[in-house]
Amino acid sequence: MASPSIELEVGERTVRISNPDRVYFPESGATKLDLVNYYLSVGDGIVRALRERPCMLHRFPSGLSGEKVHQKRVPNGAPPWLETVRVSFPRYNRTADELCVTELAHVAWAVQMSTVEFHPWNSRRADVESPDEWRIDLDPMPDCPFDRVRRVAGVVHEVLDDLGATGWPKTSGGHGLHIYVRIRPDHGFKDVRRAALAFAREVERRAPDDVTTTWWRKDRDPAKLFVDYNQNARDHTIASAYSVRGNQEATVSTPISWDEVAAVEPREFTIFTVPKRFAELGDLHAGIDDAPFSLDALLEWAERDEREGLKEPEE
Repeated sequence: MASPSIELEVGERTVRISNPDRVYFPESGATKLDLVNYYLSVGDGIVRALRERPCMLHRFPSGLSGEKVHQKRVPNGAPPWLETVRVSFPRYNRTADELCVTELAHVAWAVQMSTVEFHPWNSRRADVESPDEWRIDLDPMPDCPFDRVRRVAGVVHEVLDDLGATGWPKTSGGHGLHIYVRIRPDHGFKDVRRAALAFAREVERRAPDDVTTTWWRKDRDPAKLFVDYNQNARDHTIASAYSVRGNQEATVSTPISWDEVAAVEPREFTIFTVPKRFAELGDLHAGIDDAPFSLDALLEWAERDEREGLKEPEE
C-alpha cells in the first residue's frame, strides 16, 4: 500500500509531504505536518537566516525516538528546483553539495526529508571561504545558572556597543544564548575565529567571575559560562534563527530583542508558541544585513593579546 501523503503549495512549488501524521515529538504528539506548518508560519525568518548558505541538515527519519542523522550532502532524486552549493573538505579530500536555501519551498522539502534542525555555515555561496556572520555563542557549563547567561549577554552588548557593532540576540533553543553580528566578508575563517577569541577574552576581563575562555572543557569551571569562539571555525555550524531543536519540547532558536534578554525564558519558545509571536512581531532579525561590521578593531585586539603571550588554541 502506498504511503499516505499530501501536497502543499509553497510559493510557486508543489511539495509532497509523505506520512504527514507521523509523530515526531512523542511527548506532545506533534507530527511531521505540524513541523512543516511551523516552518511555513515563520517563512520569511527561516529563509532570511538560511539564505545562500551551505546548510547541514539534522534529520530524524523516525522522529525523535529514532536515530539522528547529520546530513551534508543533498541526496540523489532531489527535485530539479532545489539549489545547492559545493563545499570542500581538504582534510578528507572530499566535497559535498549542500542544501542552499533561497526560497521557502527548499525548507519544506528538507522537512519532508525528515529534517528537524537547520545548521547553516556563517558564509554564503558567493564565497564560502569568507564568512559574513560572526557568531557569539554563550554556552553555559553544567552548573551555570541561566541568570548568569543573561548577565553575560548584557556584558556582550556593552562590548559590542563600545566597538560600534550591532548584535542580534536569539535563544539557542537549548540552555544558552546566541548573538549574531553581520560582518564584511573581508577575512577568512581563521581571522574571524581570532577576532571572536579576542572579543571573548574582553568579555572575560569584564566579567571574570562569570565567564571562561578556557579551551579544554575538562579544565573549565562548571559554574561559569564559556564564550564559544570556536563556532566561527570553518565548517562549524549552530542552529539557525527559527530552527526547531531536536528535543521533546520542540523548542525553537528564537530571535529576541535586547530588552527581552533580562527576563527571557528560552523554554517558552516552541513550535506551538513562536508562530503567534512571529505573526505579531515579525522577524526581529529583519535588519541584520543593514549594517555590516569591520573586524579590524578586533583583529588589533587579537594582535595585542598575541604580543602579550596569549596563544590561540588549536581547533
